[in-house]
Amino acid sequence: MAYKEKYPSMLLENAVEAISSLPGVGKRSALRLALYLLRQPAENVHHFTESIDSLRDKVRYCKTCRMISDSDECPICSDKTRRHDQICVTASIRDVMSIEATGQYHGVYHVLGGIISPIAGVGPSDLAIADLVERLRGCENPSSTEVIFALSGDVEGETTAFYIYRQIEGFGVKVTSLARGLGFGDDLEYADSLTLGRSIAGRQPFKV
Repeated sequence: MAYKEKYPSMLLENAVEAISSLPGVGKRSALRLALYLLRQPAENVHHFTESIDSLRDKVRYCKTCRMISDSDECPICSDKTRRHDQICVTASIRDVMSIEATGQYHGVYHVLGGIISPIAGVGPSDLAIADLVERLRGCENPSSTEVIFALSGDVEGETTAFYIYRQIEGFGVKVTSLARGLGFGDDLEYADSLTLGRSIAGRQPFKV
């Protein structure tokens, strides 16, 4: 018979249930966190919960690149010193953060919100691919615009890159992908900054 924790308070049990719903947090860890929060000054806990509420209710997505932002346009897209003729296509916001941490890339981004995965029921229409196509369709100088695929090197990442390439190949933009300093199937999120930085600097023409 599985061990079941007995709670002296329904309020504590509810807090544990809420915390344990987070990925990677088990019931015992959730109990430790709940008891820790219970010992903190009320203002600290209120600030914590208000920050979470604000994150969920007030965060926006950049109208251009789909990165999270406090306003309609993210700081990267509004930065005039960035190269707006280089668009790095990533699967997630976390990937953008990983690339930014390298300090090797000075262009802008386009966040797809995932990758094509038939097994997971994710198709092209579930991602921000159409937004990217429209963004490129409106380029004033397509021949000087570079699209960089910074997607995982697994089958799903390659499938996503191939699909997008087919949608934009007639626009006259330059299409490149990260150099394979990253191993097959590697996620950008877990790549070290040096390897990821070299992959960006050594990017190569995308091949179908």
